[in-house]
Amino acid sequence: MTDDPILSVRNLKKHYPITEGILSKQVGAAKAVDGISFDIAEGETLGLVGESGCGKSTAASSIIRLEDATEGEVIFNGGGRRGRSRDENGDHPNDVTKFDDQELKAFRRDAQMIFQDPSSSLDPRMTVGSSVAEMLLVHGMTDKERRREIVEDLLERVGLEADYYDRYPHEFSGGQKQRIALARALVLNPEFIVADEPVSALDVSIRAEILSLLNDIQEEFGLSMLFISHDMSVVREVCDRVAVMYLGEIVEIGDTDEVFSNPQHPYTEALLSAIPTPDPSVDRENIELKGTVPSPIDPPSGCRFHTRCHRVIQSDEYDLEQAEWRALLTFRDKVQTGEVDPESIRDALSPEDADPSTVDDSTVKSQLRVEFDLPEQLSDTSAESTLAAALDALAESRTEDANEELSAFSTPCEETEPGETDHGNGHLSACLRNQSKVEGEPVPADD
Repeated sequence: MTDDPILSVRNLKKHYPITEGILSKQVGAAKAVDGISFDIAEGETLGLVGESGCGKSTAASSIIRLEDATEGEVIFNGGGRRGRSRDENGDHPNDVTKFDDQELKAFRRDAQMIFQDPSSSLDPRMTVGSSVAEMLLVHGMTDKERRREIVEDLLERVGLEADYYDRYPHEFSGGQKQRIALARALVLNPEFIVADEPVSALDVSIRAEILSLLNDIQEEFGLSMLFISHDMSVVREVCDRVAVMYLGEIVEIGDTDEVFSNPQHPYTEALLSAIPTPDPSVDRENIELKGTVPSPIDPPSGCRFHTRCHRVIQSDEYDLEQAEWRALLTFRDKVQTGEVDPESIRDALSPEDADPSTVDDSTVKSQLRVEFDLPEQLSDTSAESTLAAALDALAESRTEDANEELSAFSTPCEETEPGETDHGNGHLSACLRNQSKVEGEPVPADD
């Protein structure tokens, strides 16, 4: 294994413009991928994980150049490209984002993709053999018999029969279609593969077979792989390293065993807690992420996870139970966005055909506490006083006054964007709690 990684991604961004009006004036952008960086060594499998909508698949399509990136570099050192250096302008000759058509076609020989849904990635009007062999034809192999020979051999290598060559996609099961997709990805003998959720559409009984096949093929062909998944249990079995992605950013990256045994970001903790365990006697914390789910169109300031984080840092003025602090911030955010309507609560609580005004303020305030998991009395008297004043204002429909009261609750997590903290051996995380530990500042304990 050489020192240069086969793939080096630096500050990769993919923003989708939002336009309006007859002239399609851009008024914003959906930041699907917003500045991710990582390396993949030769023969290594890196897992890219996160919940749906975090930008994993967009990152994959930008890396493989199915979509043009908005910004950043994708340096691919495979296919005899090693040893090249940057030019006088600072551009790298191996930057995929700047490849012309000829270079891009050559890149396609060395890097391939396995898609999530094999049914939609196979042409129903072509036999599976023709679909796999088409790539050989595109890249200059005109000998039809030779193409068929190569494809039949690959079909057998992925666990199918050679005579399946002349069958059509609808004649195969989901697992068989994914094997065909794997054969198509391998037909040009690439060095690097992007596997985008390759088993998520398959039955559990079939997943293990496909994952075992991927592992065998990787060892046989010496492949490097970017493995994208939302299933942490699958990633643990397949990947050498793992990168955790949230709302377009990588929040933690490191060796798989290290990240799973010693997660350093609260989001990683939450993902790991969601892994099912077959042993009902195992006692573990199941982390429920409460709060406001942000949008990539308008990501929150500071740490993007702070609107849902169960470990969000408290301000110095208060000393609350962590669950109370999370509930307070969620309540504040909902009030600020106008999602809390006391009048609708009165309507819901009033008897049928009765005047909603008969529901008194104390009932409305009590119901608001119940809806937002706020206890009858906060553990910090100062915070309770502020909350009570905000509830009084809401009950009297003085929303601006309530917002002013609730603005007293703030967290460093929404004010400061976290930098990377190095935990050793390439294990990095982006969380203010970890930065505070490194810098020797006190971090509020989780009660």
